[in-house]
Amino acid sequence: MSAPLPELLAPAPAGRGLAVRRPRTGGLGARARALRIWLPAGFLILLAAACFLWPLVYPVPKPVGGSILAAGLPPLSPGHIFGTDPVGNDIFSRILYGGQVSFEVGFGTTAIGLVAGGLLGMAAGYWGGLGDAVIMRVLDVLIAFPSLVLALAIAEGLGPSELHVIWALSFFSVPAFGRIARGATLALRGQTFMLAARLCGSSGRRVILRHVIPNITPQLMTFSLLGVGVAIILEGALSFLGLGIPLPEASWGSMIAQGQQTLSAQPDLVLIPSAFLFATVVSLNLLGDALRERWASPTGPSR
Repeated sequence: MSAPLPELLAPAPAGRGLAVRRPRTGGLGARARALRIWLPAGFLILLAAACFLWPLVYPVPKPVGGSILAAGLPPLSPGHIFGTDPVGNDIFSRILYGGQVSFEVGFGTTAIGLVAGGLLGMAAGYWGGLGDAVIMRVLDVLIAFPSLVLALAIAEGLGPSELHVIWALSFFSVPAFGRIARGATLALRGQTFMLAARLCGSSGRRVILRHVIPNITPQLMTFSLLGVGVAIILEGALSFLGLGIPLPEASWGSMIAQGQQTLSAQPDLVLIPSAFLFATVVSLNLLGDALRERWASPTGPSR
């Protein structure tokens, strides 16, 4: 005979209820987020270490001055894993030394833009007024001007060299960082903790160092990774046009420019540096997106 309805509806005694298993998704989600950061970061660290440290600890052929007797060797040839170019230079060695130049240009350009643009943007956003108007109009003019055309003009005027390429590309990175820093600072300026800090008599310098910089750093660092990738691509474009890294010095862009002259006979001269350039830029973009999601805090800015 079935039990009365009140007994069926009564709660089960403690210890006699059925245990309900809940899926454990937190650990998997955390591991997936960690992999999204560490996979591209690990690739970039390994690639940078290979470019800068491999020639120091393991003997590799010089990137220039190869023997004409070994010219045009295909990939996987004995002693030349990536083959040689039409004048006998080892492609693997040029990839390593060209990676040094590409990383130096990318991070050097981004560092100048981060420091100069970040300081200008913070000053404009925090103090406002006439200084804000002047700074932003100058940055607007630089942004409105085509960046590649401006870089071409500067590189043509200064002459092809790695340092000149960095300075030329910095002109377009400064306004981008400046606008991001200003927007982030304006969003913070009306926050309660910022008003409280000013009411307590804190100087502008102290407020910027203690409250503004820690809160806008995640946005600037995320954009910095994207900026490194853009700078590497633009350096490749300048080298492709003959205004970047001067020959015979190697860079991934100059290798692509040289390889297109013999593309039909040796397509690997273009494909190999293009693959390294592509993988580096994609890894920087993936790392930037993963860090942006990681640093996005639903609780608001830190105090």
